[in-house]
Amino acid sequence: MRKRWKRKILINNPAALDRVRIKQDLLEGNQVLVQFSHPDFYGAILEEVDELCARLDENFGVRFYGHNSLSFDARTLLRIPHVKTLHLNSLIHAHNIESLAALEHLHSLHVGIHELENSDILGIDSLRSLRDLAIISDKKLLNLQHVKEFSHLEHLHVGGKLKNLDVIGYLEKLNYLALHSISKLPIHFINRLKKLKHLRIILGGREHIQEIEENEIDHLEICRIRGFHDLSNITKFRALTSLTIEDQAQLRGINFDRGMETLEEMMILNCKGLSSLSGMERLPSLRKLRIFKTAIDFDSFIGQKLPSALSELEFTTSKSKVDQEIQDSLYKLGFQKWSI
Repeated sequence: MRKRWKRKILINNPAALDRVRIKQDLLEGNQVLVQFSHPDFYGAILEEVDELCARLDENFGVRFYGHNSLSFDARTLLRIPHVKTLHLNSLIHAHNIESLAALEHLHSLHVGIHELENSDILGIDSLRSLRDLAIISDKKLLNLQHVKEFSHLEHLHVGGKLKNLDVIGYLEKLNYLALHSISKLPIHFINRLKKLKHLRIILGGREHIQEIEENEIDHLEICRIRGFHDLSNITKFRALTSLTIEDQAQLRGINFDRGMETLEEMMILNCKGLSSLSGMERLPSLRKLRIFKTAIDFDSFIGQKLPSALSELEFTTSKSKVDQEIQDSLYKLGFQKWSI
């Protein structure tokens, strides 16, 4: 079953805070971020934001972004010492980033600073208690060595220019991992992450993921990886319930050569070279399938034995007349269209 993500509600450059609305949004299971795009909007409201940070849990947080041509002065963070969730992203420059050391209550930190000044930012002691970390470094080589000491980390998204990527293998509690633009860096360390349930590999370039052995990963996403053409080890993901393959032009075929008993949902999107999807009869639990812009021949595909559990099937070529004919055929066969 696909993981339900929290809805993110952004309060942009507020002059005042509606505390009643914020608490209601949180009660409804959402995440609320108060965000600021320029120092002119900080005013005196940061102290009020910090008061809420002290009272509320990590689903309430603060985001600093944009700032036009200005460098974000991280000493601003000293005004919100109780913040638990902090996003510093869509920023070009930032300085005094060592001010993060004063934030002793951080649960979640997202950093996306284009020109990150300190490649050893993760050596700040107060970050070791993080449970959620996202950090992407576009220009400067980011040293991940200190992540080895983040023993509470459950959710990690890293990308860009990275050093010591393999230390991620020491994160015993990690259940979510996103690797963003890591190119051909080895990923064998994933085999040490016994609690990993959700794996996303996005952008960059590599031909396959053969390094990954049998595992208990629940959700796998492969998206927009240059040169990726081999998914022959897909059945090593024996606990998979959800699979998404997107924008993989060189992938020619996917074959389920042995049973995958738990796979329930599969999306194959914009894989224009993909002409073969076989072994479908080995997916007894598959309920939902979406195929969009591939080279798969519909008549050949629909003629194979499909899982009896399959009830929602969408097959789209982006040619309106053809798609309407396919949709009519699927409807007559008793299939419903994919629903979110």
